[in-house]
Amino acid sequence: MFFIIGIFIAIFLSLLLLMKAKKSRADKILFVWLILISLLQTFRYFLESGYFFKHPNWLGVELVLPVLHSVLLYMYVIEITGNTIRKKSTVFLHFIPSIILVALITPFFQLTTEQKILVYQNNGEGFEWFVLIEGLIVVISGLTYSIWSLIIINRHQKNTENIFSNTEKKKLQWLKILSIGNGIIFILALFFETNVTYTAIAFLVLFIGFFGINQLNIFYSNTSVVETLDKEPLIEDKKVKKKEVFRKSISKKKYAKSGLTKNNVLEIYTALKELMDNKSYYKNSELTLVELAKILNVHPNYLSQVINEVEGKNFHNYINGLRIKEFIRLASIKDNKKYTVISLAYDCGFNTKSTFNKNFKLQTGKTPTEFFNS
Repeated sequence: MFFIIGIFIAIFLSLLLLMKAKKSRADKILFVWLILISLLQTFRYFLESGYFFKHPNWLGVELVLPVLHSVLLYMYVIEITGNTIRKKSTVFLHFIPSIILVALITPFFQLTTEQKILVYQNNGEGFEWFVLIEGLIVVISGLTYSIWSLIIINRHQKNTENIFSNTEKKKLQWLKILSIGNGIIFILALFFETNVTYTAIAFLVLFIGFFGINQLNIFYSNTSVVETLDKEPLIEDKKVKKKEVFRKSISKKKYAKSGLTKNNVLEIYTALKELMDNKSYYKNSELTLVELAKILNVHPNYLSQVINEVEGKNFHNYINGLRIKEFIRLASIKDNKKYTVISLAYDCGFNTKSTFNKNFKLQTGKTPTEFFNS
């Protein structure tokens, strides 16, 4: 029954992702991962219930799938942190262990149905070597990719510290817990029987569903992830100018060893300005640093550096500053007086009244009414 619950939750989450508008590459990878989990749980249930012995043609398929489990998690982490694998040959390398297992188990698939059933009923008799190799590959691969994922997350967090919104911080925390949970599953596989491992996978699915729906916009796309972190208003006074100078000096020290030349910075900033001025990407309420970096085809760390050095702001203040400027421009047009303040704010990229009011006050030091009255 617990396997069945895990299966249906995994399928339900997969359907949510399938219906999600504007699916990112990360969403597609998560979808495939959840489908894989549902297949693993289904095959395990069929094996435990005896269904496979009535339909033995599927026997053996479940042995080559677990090695893909951690690979898909790793690729999901790579996408979320903006380190997209661009070369197909590099992607292929990650699937070599699963290809090796398929090649090794081919003799089993060539057996008759009666012989397959006998192998299973006799604890893998005749294929003990494959059981050992498969177990080693799955556990080593699972632990390696889990640790590797954690290293990438920590490195990304360290390289881009102080530029995250609360939502993005939660997303990184979510990735950490997924990676740790995945590692625990393969540690359990070392010491306990298979059913314990699959029960742990069912718990992982429950966590994905609870945290992904309750805490993040993983399975839907109606929550803005652009929030202001830096409380510094854009008021032209001496204190603000001092803060800008101080921040720029800190930024130069922080990124001194990043490897970007002045020409690189100029090229990235020019492309960024063109994107914002001509295509108004800041009006996308779900725009994130990682997504913008992908559009510009640069690493998120480099884009963050450019914004910090040239604009003297973090990513969120930069985007919100553009939104506020656009709002002021639109609200100053006489023909737009017929529209409400919040409708104009929505057009500029904000998606809640409270978020707009908060950011307007932070950016200008006044409420919209006070600003226009003055």
